[in-house]
Amino acid sequence: MTKLLAYFPSPPQGVWHLGPVPIRAYALFIIAGIVAALLIGDRRWEARGGERGVIYDIALWTVPFGLVGGRLYHLATDWRTYWGPGGAGFGAAVRIWDGGLGIWGAVALGAVGAWIGCRRHGIPLPAFADALAPGIILAQAIGRLGNYFNQELYGRETTLPWGLEIFYRRDPSGYIDPHSLDGVSTGQVALVVQPTFLYELLWNLLIFVALLYADRRLTLGHGRLFALYVAGYCVGRFCVELLRDDTATHIAGIRINSFTSTFVFIGAVVYLMAAPKGREDPESLRGNQYVEEEPAEPEPATVAATTEAATEGVAAPADGAEAAGADATAQRPEESAEPDVEKPESEETEAAEEASEPEAEEPEAPEAEEPEEPETEEPEADSGEEPEEESGEAPEQLVAEEPEPAPQQPETKRRWGARLRERLSGR
Repeated sequence: MTKLLAYFPSPPQGVWHLGPVPIRAYALFIIAGIVAALLIGDRRWEARGGERGVIYDIALWTVPFGLVGGRLYHLATDWRTYWGPGGAGFGAAVRIWDGGLGIWGAVALGAVGAWIGCRRHGIPLPAFADALAPGIILAQAIGRLGNYFNQELYGRETTLPWGLEIFYRRDPSGYIDPHSLDGVSTGQVALVVQPTFLYELLWNLLIFVALLYADRRLTLGHGRLFALYVAGYCVGRFCVELLRDDTATHIAGIRINSFTSTFVFIGAVVYLMAAPKGREDPESLRGNQYVEEEPAEPEPATVAATTEAATEGVAAPADGAEAAGADATAQRPEESAEPDVEKPESEETEAAEEASEPEAEEPEAPEAEEPEEPETEEPEADSGEEPEEESGEAPEQLVAEEPEPAPQQPETKRRWGARLRERLSGR
Protein backbone atom coordinates (compact mmCIF):
# COMPACT_ATOMS: atom_id res chain seq x y z
CA MET A 1 0.00 0.00 0.00
CA THR A 2 2.87 2.36 0.84
CA LYS A 3 4.48 1.63 -2.50
CA LEU A 4 1.22 2.36 -4.31
CA LEU A 5 0.83 5.69 -2.53
CA ALA A 6 4.43 6.59 -3.33
CA TYR A 7 3.63 6.61 -7.03
CA PHE A 8 1.98 9.97 -7.29
CA PRO A 9 3.22 10.84 -10.76
CA SER A 10 3.29 14.09 -12.64
CA PRO A 11 1.46 14.28 -15.99
CA PRO A 12 3.54 13.06 -18.92
CA GLN A 13 3.27 16.42 -20.66
CA GLY A 14 1.78 19.86 -20.24
CA VAL A 15 1.49 20.96 -23.87
CA TRP A 16 -0.38 19.44 -26.82
CA HIS A 17 -0.10 20.62 -30.39
CA LEU A 18 -3.07 21.07 -32.66
CA GLY A 19 -1.12 21.49 -35.85
CA PRO A 20 1.07 24.54 -35.34
CA VAL A 21 -1.07 25.76 -32.42
CA PRO A 22 0.11 24.72 -28.93
CA ILE A 23 -2.60 23.90 -26.39
CA ARG A 24 -1.16 24.53 -22.95
CA ALA A 25 -2.70 23.01 -19.84
CA TYR A 26 -1.53 25.96 -17.74
CA ALA A 27 -3.45 28.44 -19.90
CA LEU A 28 -6.55 26.23 -19.95
CA PHE A 29 -6.69 26.04 -16.17
CA ILE A 30 -6.12 29.78 -15.80
CA ILE A 31 -9.01 30.46 -18.18
CA ALA A 32 -11.21 27.89 -16.43
CA GLY A 33 -10.48 29.55 -13.09
CA ILE A 34 -11.36 33.00 -14.41
CA VAL A 35 -14.63 31.73 -15.88
CA ALA A 36 -15.56 30.00 -12.62
CA ALA A 37 -14.78 33.14 -10.61
CA LEU A 38 -16.93 35.30 -12.87
CA LEU A 39 -19.88 32.90 -12.85
CA ILE A 40 -19.87 32.66 -9.07
CA GLY A 41 -19.26 36.38 -8.66
CA ASP A 42 -22.14 37.28 -10.97
CA ARG A 43 -24.61 35.12 -9.08
CA ARG A 44 -23.44 36.48 -5.75
CA TRP A 45 -23.60 40.06 -7.00
CA GLU A 46 -27.20 39.61 -8.12
CA ALA A 47 -28.10 37.96 -4.80
CA ARG A 48 -26.76 41.01 -2.95
CA GLY A 49 -28.95 43.37 -4.96
CA GLY A 50 -26.69 44.29 -7.86
CA GLU A 51 -27.49 44.22 -11.56
CA ARG A 52 -26.70 40.93 -13.26
CA GLY A 53 -23.94 41.14 -15.87
CA VAL A 54 -22.08 44.05 -14.27
CA ILE A 55 -19.39 41.65 -13.04
CA TYR A 56 -18.49 40.78 -16.63
CA ASP A 57 -18.23 44.44 -17.59
CA ILE A 58 -15.86 45.18 -14.72
CA ALA A 59 -13.90 42.00 -15.50
CA LEU A 60 -12.84 43.61 -18.78
CA TRP A 61 -10.71 45.87 -16.59
CA THR A 62 -9.89 43.49 -13.76
CA VAL A 63 -8.61 40.46 -15.68
CA PRO A 64 -6.05 42.21 -17.93
CA PHE A 65 -4.76 44.29 -15.03
CA GLY A 66 -4.54 41.16 -12.89
CA LEU A 67 -2.60 39.18 -15.48
CA VAL A 68 -0.12 42.00 -16.01
CA GLY A 69 0.25 42.54 -12.27
CA GLY A 70 0.79 38.84 -11.64
CA ARG A 71 3.48 38.66 -14.28
CA LEU A 72 5.24 41.79 -13.02
CA TYR A 73 5.33 40.46 -9.48
CA HIS A 74 6.78 37.16 -10.71
CA LEU A 75 9.48 38.96 -12.66
CA ALA A 76 10.30 41.19 -9.70
CA THR A 77 10.62 38.35 -7.20
CA ASP A 78 12.35 35.91 -9.58
CA TRP A 79 14.42 38.32 -11.64
CA ARG A 80 17.56 36.16 -11.64
CA THR A 81 15.81 33.59 -13.81
CA TYR A 82 15.43 36.16 -16.57
CA TRP A 83 18.15 38.77 -16.09
CA GLY A 84 20.70 37.03 -13.87
CA PRO A 85 23.77 35.20 -15.15
CA GLY A 86 22.62 32.83 -17.87
CA GLY A 87 19.06 34.19 -17.59
CA ALA A 88 16.34 33.50 -20.14
CA GLY A 89 16.16 37.15 -21.25
CA PHE A 90 13.37 39.54 -22.12
CA GLY A 91 11.73 37.19 -24.63
CA ALA A 92 11.02 34.64 -21.92
CA ALA A 93 9.85 37.38 -19.57
CA VAL A 94 6.87 38.24 -21.78
CA ARG A 95 5.88 34.64 -22.50
CA ILE A 96 3.18 34.55 -19.87
CA TRP A 97 1.79 31.29 -21.26
CA ASP A 98 4.91 29.49 -20.08
CA GLY A 99 3.80 30.02 -16.49
CA GLY A 100 4.85 32.40 -13.77
CA LEU A 101 2.15 34.54 -12.17
CA GLY A 102 2.43 36.01 -8.69
CA ILE A 103 -0.92 36.10 -6.91
CA TRP A 104 0.02 39.18 -4.90
CA GLY A 105 0.71 41.22 -8.00
CA ALA A 106 -2.43 39.87 -9.65
CA VAL A 107 -4.60 40.90 -6.70
CA ALA A 108 -2.94 44.30 -6.28
CA LEU A 109 -3.04 45.45 -9.91
CA GLY A 110 -6.32 43.62 -10.50
CA ALA A 111 -7.80 45.74 -7.71
CA VAL A 112 -6.73 48.85 -9.63
CA GLY A 113 -8.55 47.59 -12.71
CA ALA A 114 -11.58 46.73 -10.59
CA TRP A 115 -11.54 50.23 -9.10
CA ILE A 116 -11.60 51.76 -12.58
CA GLY A 117 -14.48 49.51 -13.65
CA CYS A 118 -16.46 50.12 -10.47
CA ARG A 119 -15.97 53.86 -10.75
CA ARG A 120 -17.27 53.84 -14.31
CA HIS A 121 -20.37 51.92 -13.21
CA GLY A 122 -20.86 53.91 -10.01
CA ILE A 123 -20.73 50.95 -7.63
CA PRO A 124 -18.64 50.57 -4.44
CA LEU A 125 -15.39 48.63 -4.86
CA PRO A 126 -15.60 46.88 -1.43
CA ALA A 127 -19.00 45.40 -2.30
CA PHE A 128 -17.65 44.19 -5.64
CA ALA A 129 -14.65 42.59 -3.91
CA ASP A 130 -16.91 40.80 -1.41
CA ALA A 131 -19.01 39.33 -4.19
CA LEU A 132 -15.94 38.10 -6.07
CA ALA A 133 -13.82 36.86 -3.14
CA PRO A 134 -15.01 33.21 -3.06
CA GLY A 135 -14.66 32.99 -6.82
CA ILE A 136 -11.09 34.29 -6.70
CA ILE A 137 -9.91 31.69 -4.20
CA LEU A 138 -11.62 28.96 -6.23
CA ALA A 139 -9.88 30.24 -9.37
CA GLN A 140 -6.55 30.01 -7.54
CA ALA A 141 -7.29 26.40 -6.63
CA ILE A 142 -8.05 25.55 -10.25
CA GLY A 143 -4.97 27.40 -11.44
CA ARG A 144 -2.72 25.25 -9.24
CA LEU A 145 -3.52 22.33 -11.52
CA GLY A 146 -1.60 24.21 -14.20
CA ASN A 147 1.48 24.10 -11.95
CA TYR A 148 0.97 20.36 -11.66
CA PHE A 149 1.03 19.89 -15.44
CA ASN A 150 4.06 22.16 -15.79
CA GLN A 151 6.00 20.30 -13.06
CA GLU A 152 6.71 23.57 -11.25
CA LEU A 153 6.41 25.18 -7.82
CA TYR A 154 6.99 21.94 -6.01
CA GLY A 155 8.52 21.44 -2.56
CA ARG A 156 11.58 19.84 -1.16
CA GLU A 157 12.45 16.21 -1.72
CA THR A 158 10.57 13.85 0.54
CA THR A 159 10.04 10.21 1.35
CA LEU A 160 6.39 10.67 2.28
CA PRO A 161 3.99 8.20 0.67
CA TRP A 162 2.15 11.02 -1.12
CA GLY A 163 5.34 12.46 -2.60
CA LEU A 164 5.12 13.82 -6.14
CA GLU A 165 7.26 12.21 -8.82
CA ILE A 166 8.95 14.64 -11.18
CA PHE A 167 9.92 13.09 -14.53
CA TYR A 168 12.55 13.98 -17.04
CA ARG A 169 11.01 15.42 -20.18
CA ARG A 170 12.35 15.56 -23.70
CA ASP A 171 11.48 18.66 -25.71
CA PRO A 172 11.10 18.73 -29.53
CA SER A 173 14.78 19.59 -29.97
CA GLY A 174 15.80 16.46 -28.04
CA TYR A 175 16.92 18.28 -24.93
CA ILE A 176 16.07 16.39 -21.72
CA ASP A 177 15.28 18.31 -18.56
CA PRO A 178 12.67 17.99 -15.78
CA HIS A 179 11.78 21.68 -16.24
CA SER A 180 11.05 21.42 -19.96
CA LEU A 181 7.57 22.84 -20.51
CA ASP A 182 7.14 21.58 -24.07
CA GLY A 183 8.67 18.20 -23.41
CA VAL A 184 7.19 14.74 -23.02
CA SER A 185 8.00 12.47 -20.10
CA THR A 186 10.70 9.89 -20.62
CA GLY A 187 9.31 7.79 -17.78
CA GLN A 188 12.45 8.29 -15.73
CA VAL A 189 11.89 9.83 -12.29
CA ALA A 190 14.13 12.78 -11.59
CA LEU A 191 13.10 13.27 -7.94
CA VAL A 192 10.21 12.87 -5.48
CA VAL A 193 9.09 16.12 -3.85
CA GLN A 194 6.45 17.64 -1.61
CA PRO A 195 3.30 18.27 -3.71
CA THR A 196 3.00 21.88 -2.58
CA PHE A 197 0.62 22.61 -5.44
CA LEU A 198 -1.77 20.07 -3.92
CA TYR A 199 -1.41 21.50 -0.42
CA GLU A 200 -2.28 24.97 -1.62
CA LEU A 201 -5.11 23.65 -3.79
CA LEU A 202 -6.73 21.91 -0.82
CA TRP A 203 -6.20 24.93 1.41
CA ASN A 204 -7.83 27.20 -1.17
CA LEU A 205 -10.85 24.90 -1.40
CA LEU A 206 -11.14 25.00 2.38
CA ILE A 207 -11.04 28.82 2.33
CA PHE A 208 -13.68 28.82 -0.42
CA VAL A 209 -16.10 26.83 1.74
CA ALA A 210 -15.26 28.92 4.82
CA LEU A 211 -15.98 32.17 2.97
CA LEU A 212 -19.38 30.99 1.80
CA TYR A 213 -20.27 29.88 5.31
CA ALA A 214 -19.04 33.09 6.95
CA ASP A 215 -20.86 35.24 4.42
CA ARG A 216 -24.16 33.53 5.15
CA ARG A 217 -23.72 33.33 8.89
CA LEU A 218 -22.17 36.74 9.56
CA THR A 219 -23.52 38.79 6.60
CA LEU A 220 -20.14 40.37 5.93
CA GLY A 221 -19.95 43.47 3.76
CA HIS A 222 -17.97 46.65 3.07
CA GLY A 223 -14.95 44.59 1.95
CA ARG A 224 -14.73 42.51 5.12
CA LEU A 225 -15.33 39.22 3.30
CA PHE A 226 -12.55 40.05 0.87
CA ALA A 227 -10.28 40.88 3.80
CA LEU A 228 -11.14 37.52 5.35
CA TYR A 229 -10.19 35.81 2.08
CA VAL A 230 -6.85 37.61 1.96
CA ALA A 231 -6.05 36.82 5.60
CA GLY A 232 -6.98 33.16 5.22
CA TYR A 233 -4.97 32.74 2.06
CA CYS A 234 -1.92 34.39 3.64
CA VAL A 235 -1.87 31.81 6.43
CA GLY A 236 -1.85 28.90 4.02
CA ARG A 237 0.61 30.53 1.65
CA PHE A 238 3.05 31.27 4.47
CA CYS A 239 3.06 27.61 5.49
CA VAL A 240 3.44 26.35 1.92
CA GLU A 241 6.37 28.69 1.30
CA LEU A 242 8.25 26.97 4.12
CA LEU A 243 8.08 23.71 2.13
CA ARG A 244 8.99 25.01 -1.31
CA ASP A 245 12.46 24.65 -2.77
CA ASP A 246 12.18 26.17 -6.23
CA THR A 247 14.14 29.21 -7.36
CA ALA A 248 13.06 32.36 -5.56
CA THR A 249 14.43 35.54 -4.03
CA HIS A 250 15.44 35.22 -0.38
CA ILE A 251 15.84 37.90 2.27
CA ALA A 252 17.80 36.85 5.36
CA GLY A 253 17.35 33.25 4.28
CA ILE A 254 13.55 33.59 4.08
CA ARG A 255 11.64 33.50 0.82
CA ILE A 256 10.25 36.89 -0.17
CA ASN A 257 6.73 35.50 -0.48
CA SER A 258 6.82 34.67 3.22
CA PHE A 259 7.46 38.33 4.02
CA THR A 260 4.72 39.39 1.64
CA SER A 261 2.26 36.98 3.23
CA THR A 262 3.04 38.32 6.68
CA PHE A 263 2.58 42.00 5.86
CA VAL A 264 -0.52 41.44 3.75
CA PHE A 265 -2.03 39.33 6.53
CA ILE A 266 -1.55 42.13 9.05
CA GLY A 267 -3.15 44.65 6.71
CA ALA A 268 -6.11 42.36 6.05
CA VAL A 269 -6.76 41.80 9.75
CA VAL A 270 -6.61 45.54 10.47
CA TYR A 271 -9.11 46.24 7.71
CA LEU A 272 -11.36 43.43 8.88
CA MET A 273 -11.55 44.99 12.33
CA ALA A 274 -11.89 48.61 11.18
CA ALA A 275 -14.40 48.22 8.34
CA PRO A 276 -18.11 48.88 9.02
CA LYS A 277 -20.24 45.92 10.01
CA GLY A 278 -23.22 44.74 8.04
CA ARG A 279 -23.74 45.06 4.32
CA GLU A 280 -24.26 47.87 1.87
CA ASP A 281 -27.69 49.12 0.91
CA PRO A 282 -28.79 46.99 -2.09
CA GLU A 283 -29.80 50.15 -3.96
CA SER A 284 -26.20 51.38 -3.83
CA LEU A 285 -25.14 48.30 -5.80
CA ARG A 286 -27.28 49.32 -8.79
CA GLY A 287 -24.78 52.01 -9.69
CA ASN A 288 -25.23 54.52 -12.50
CA GLN A 289 -28.05 52.56 -14.10
CA TYR A 290 -30.17 52.85 -10.96
CA VAL A 291 -29.47 56.58 -10.64
CA GLU A 292 -30.45 57.17 -14.26
CA GLU A 293 -33.63 55.13 -14.07
CA GLU A 294 -34.79 56.54 -10.72
CA PRO A 295 -36.07 59.94 -11.95
CA ALA A 296 -37.72 58.31 -14.94
CA GLU A 297 -40.08 56.28 -12.78
CA PRO A 298 -42.31 59.12 -11.44
CA GLU A 299 -42.26 61.11 -14.72
CA PRO A 300 -43.59 64.31 -13.12
CA ALA A 301 -43.73 66.27 -16.37
CA THR A 302 -45.66 63.58 -18.20
CA VAL A 303 -48.01 63.05 -15.29
CA ALA A 304 -48.65 66.80 -14.98
CA ALA A 305 -49.34 67.16 -18.69
CA THR A 306 -51.65 64.16 -18.70
CA THR A 307 -53.49 65.41 -15.63
CA GLU A 308 -53.90 68.87 -17.12
CA ALA A 309 -55.27 67.48 -20.37
CA ALA A 310 -57.66 65.20 -18.53
CA THR A 311 -58.78 68.05 -16.29
CA GLU A 312 -59.51 70.27 -19.26
CA GLY A 313 -61.46 67.53 -21.03
CA VAL A 314 -63.54 66.58 -18.01
CA ALA A 315 -64.01 69.99 -16.48
CA ALA A 316 -65.06 71.70 -19.72
CA PRO A 317 -68.60 70.21 -19.84
CA ALA A 318 -69.10 70.52 -16.10
CA ASP A 319 -67.85 74.07 -15.81
CA GLY A 320 -69.05 75.27 -19.20
CA ALA A 321 -71.08 78.12 -17.79
CA GLU A 322 -68.15 79.42 -15.80
CA ALA A 323 -65.76 79.04 -18.73
CA ALA A 324 -68.20 80.77 -21.08
CA GLY A 325 -68.69 83.56 -18.60
CA ALA A 326 -64.95 83.97 -18.27
CA ASP A 327 -64.49 84.03 -22.07
CA ALA A 328 -67.32 86.53 -22.50
CA THR A 329 -65.82 88.77 -19.87
CA ALA A 330 -62.37 88.57 -21.46
CA GLN A 331 -63.60 89.17 -25.02
CA ARG A 332 -66.38 91.72 -24.38
CA PRO A 333 -65.83 93.98 -21.46
CA GLU A 334 -69.26 95.54 -21.97
CA GLU A 335 -70.86 92.29 -20.79
CA SER A 336 -68.86 92.13 -17.59
CA ALA A 337 -72.00 92.99 -15.68
CA GLU A 338 -73.82 89.77 -16.76
CA PRO A 339 -73.34 87.81 -13.56
CA ASP A 340 -74.59 90.79 -11.57
CA VAL A 341 -77.79 91.05 -13.59
CA GLU A 342 -78.46 87.30 -13.49
CA LYS A 343 -78.29 87.36 -9.73
CA PRO A 344 -81.17 89.51 -8.51
CA GLU A 345 -79.99 89.03 -4.97
CA SER A 346 -78.70 92.60 -4.64
CA GLU A 347 -81.26 94.94 -6.22
CA GLU A 348 -79.63 98.01 -4.77
CA THR A 349 -76.51 97.26 -6.82
CA GLU A 350 -78.60 96.96 -9.98
CA ALA A 351 -80.26 100.27 -9.32
CA ALA A 352 -76.92 101.93 -8.74
CA GLU A 353 -75.60 100.56 -12.05
CA GLU A 354 -78.69 101.79 -13.92
CA ALA A 355 -78.31 105.22 -12.35
CA SER A 356 -74.61 105.43 -13.16
CA GLU A 357 -75.11 104.39 -16.82
CA PRO A 358 -78.17 106.25 -18.10
CA GLU A 359 -76.81 106.70 -21.59
CA ALA A 360 -76.18 102.98 -22.09
CA GLU A 361 -79.79 102.18 -21.28
CA GLU A 362 -81.45 104.75 -23.57
CA PRO A 363 -80.69 102.93 -26.85
CA GLU A 364 -81.81 99.67 -25.32
CA ALA A 365 -85.20 101.09 -24.27
CA PRO A 366 -86.77 100.75 -27.71
CA GLU A 367 -85.62 97.13 -27.87
CA ALA A 368 -87.49 96.51 -24.65
CA GLU A 369 -90.71 97.84 -26.25
CA GLU A 370 -90.59 95.64 -29.35
CA PRO A 371 -90.80 92.06 -28.13
CA GLU A 372 -93.14 90.46 -25.77
CA GLU A 373 -94.04 92.97 -23.09
CA PRO A 374 -95.66 96.19 -24.36
CA GLU A 375 -96.76 97.12 -20.86
CA THR A 376 -98.32 100.34 -19.71
CA GLU A 377 -95.17 101.19 -17.89
CA GLU A 378 -93.20 101.53 -21.14
CA PRO A 379 -93.62 105.29 -21.41
CA GLU A 380 -92.10 105.54 -17.98
CA ALA A 381 -89.14 103.50 -19.19
CA ASP A 382 -88.82 105.69 -22.33
CA SER A 383 -89.03 109.06 -20.64
CA GLY A 384 -85.82 110.98 -20.82
CA GLU A 385 -86.30 112.20 -17.28
CA GLU A 386 -86.30 108.71 -15.81
CA PRO A 387 -82.54 108.38 -15.38
CA GLU A 388 -82.41 111.64 -13.46
CA GLU A 389 -85.22 110.59 -11.16
CA GLU A 390 -83.73 107.13 -10.71
CA SER A 391 -80.36 108.54 -9.87
CA GLY A 392 -81.85 110.12 -6.78
CA GLU A 393 -84.89 107.97 -6.01
CA ALA A 394 -83.90 104.55 -7.31
CA PRO A 395 -83.12 103.00 -3.97
CA GLU A 396 -86.47 104.03 -2.45
CA GLN A 397 -88.55 102.87 -5.43
CA LEU A 398 -86.81 99.53 -5.61
CA VAL A 399 -87.30 98.92 -1.95
CA ALA A 400 -90.97 99.83 -2.22
CA GLU A 401 -91.60 97.80 -5.36
CA GLU A 402 -89.64 94.61 -4.65
CA PRO A 403 -92.18 92.22 -6.23
CA GLU A 404 -92.13 94.07 -9.58
CA PRO A 405 -88.73 94.04 -11.33
CA ALA A 406 -87.68 96.82 -13.64
CA PRO A 407 -89.29 96.58 -17.06
CA GLN A 408 -85.92 96.24 -18.77
CA GLN A 409 -84.71 93.34 -16.66
CA PRO A 410 -86.74 90.50 -18.24
CA GLU A 411 -85.64 91.48 -21.72
CA THR A 412 -82.06 91.93 -20.60
CA LYS A 413 -82.05 88.54 -18.92
CA ARG A 414 -83.45 86.83 -21.99
CA ARG A 415 -80.95 88.52 -24.26
CA TRP A 416 -78.00 87.57 -22.08
CA GLY A 417 -79.34 84.08 -21.56
CA ALA A 418 -79.56 83.63 -25.33
CA ARG A 419 -75.99 84.80 -25.72
CA LEU A 420 -74.83 82.41 -23.02
CA ARG A 421 -76.59 79.47 -24.67
CA GLU A 422 -75.04 80.37 -28.03
CA ARG A 423 -71.58 80.44 -26.52
CA LEU A 424 -72.08 77.16 -24.69
CA SER A 425 -73.37 75.46 -27.84
CA GLY A 426 -70.41 76.91 -29.79
CA ARG A 427 -67.83 75.37 -27.39
